Amino acid sequence: MRPGGNRGWLLRLVIAFSFAQGAVSMARPAVSYRALALGADERAIGVIAGVYALLPLFAAVPLGRRTDHGRCAPLLPVGVVLIAGGCALSGTANSLAAMAAWSGVMGLGHLSFVIGAQSIVARQSAPQDQDRNFGHFTIGASLGQLVGPIAAGALIGGSDMAGTSALALLVAGAVAAVSFVSLWRIEHRDRPKSRTGRGDRVPVHRILRTRGVPAGIFISLAVLSATDILTAYLPVVGEHRGIAPSVIGLLLSLRAAATIACRLVMTPMLRLLGRAALLTTTCLLGALLCAGIALPVPVWGLAVILALLGFCLGVGQPLSMTTVVQAAPDEARSTALALRLTGNRLGQVAAPAAAGLVAGVAAAGLVAGVAGVAAPFVMLGALLLIASGLGLRQGRTGAAEPESTERRGRTPSAPEPERR
Repeated sequence: MRPGGNRGWLLRLVIAFSFAQGAVSMARPAVSYRALALGADERAIGVIAGVYALLPLFAAVPLGRRTDHGRCAPLLPVGVVLIAGGCALSGTANSLAAMAAWSGVMGLGHLSFVIGAQSIVARQSAPQDQDRNFGHFTIGASLGQLVGPIAAGALIGGSDMAGTSALALLVAGAVAAVSFVSLWRIEHRDRPKSRTGRGDRVPVHRILRTRGVPAGIFISLAVLSATDILTAYLPVVGEHRGIAPSVIGLLLSLRAAATIACRLVMTPMLRLLGRAALLTTTCLLGALLCAGIALPVPVWGLAVILALLGFCLGVGQPLSMTTVVQAAPDEARSTALALRLTGNRLGQVAAPAAAGLVAGVAAAGLVAGVAGVAAPFVMLGALLLIASGLGLRQGRTGAAEPESTERRGRTPSAPEPERR
């Protein structure tokens, strides 16, 4: 397939990703509510949310290596099966340990799907179309994040929190299975093999030392950690502030809708500000808004904060994908994307655990009042503040003289991707 040609494959990929991500976004708050019904505290919620990322943390790079030298599409149905199974079995689990284990299976399925899907977008997009195509691809995630929490909030509630949350998880498994209807003719089968062949792999340390890759990984980690903690901990904030699960679902969906709006206008924003300035500005604003969640604001104020935060968080993921893809060696793009996802999952392990610790300290009385329950969001604000600094630094180094093709890990004859 000629990069930049017919984009029917991208539409089918977005549809499949919408259902897969919708299932995960529905399941994550449902897992938190079911764990609370089974007696979990804030620290246990953090551990369960961290286990979701634990298996993917070790599987990302091997899957990326495999994808660099083979087809990407087989990872998609495997991911759907694991997501559906993890959701459904979490709904039948009656212990916190079992819930954590099936949450890990769900996370592994999500990782498999995302590595395959991102690699397809990188492989079948012309360099000048990558920002746009990655932005459109992540609209699928935002659509799932929009509908999933609303569906979870509509199903969860009443006196039987354990039963309604279990029902939401079973429905999430069925939603994931719908992804199969659009998993056809997404990847072109006649892709030429990598120039390096199966036996010649670019070392991981060389990829990580490539200028632009570490910054892209950390920015992605910070943005995803913010999204993940929002999904896992906003129900906890709602419980302490007396906000109904249906309202929490609407608030999470409002955040996702703002993210979709951001990605629909990504191209004009890039033309106006440029990639580095856009990343820096949105991460800085996101840091301030995350810290604002810790304030005891009314529900309408929380809605305004989440809408603005969703718009800011919509920038980081697609632009960090393009940053990593264009910086990495051509023959190791899937591995570089897998390393980015490894960073994401590391954040998903560390951030919820740290958030659980912060929330536990707050609950012990070291941080006073309702704001103490939302203290993990202050931690996320600090993380996004560091990401904004990296975005600013990236913009300054981007103005310097380009590195040689040898330092970038490409052969002199390889075409240089268009820079933005």
